[in-house]
Amino acid sequence: MPKMKTKSSAKKRFKLTGSGKLKRKHAYKSHILTKKSTKQKRNLTYWGTVDKADEKNVKLMLNMK
Repeated sequence: MPKMKTKSSAKKRFKLTGSGKLKRKHAYKSHILTKKSTKQKRNLTYWGTVDKADEKNVKLMLNMK
């Protein structure tokens, strides 16, 4: 049986924290930034965590089981 490949899109988008949680970037930070406030853009800069409901699917994409 061959090994399962990691989804390339997932490995580019998610990182694991020291405690085992999954980090993700915020959306809406790539273009059309002129109409967004400075505060909104600044808050989108920071990393967020993957929601509990999505954690299982993301870990499957990363072959973490």
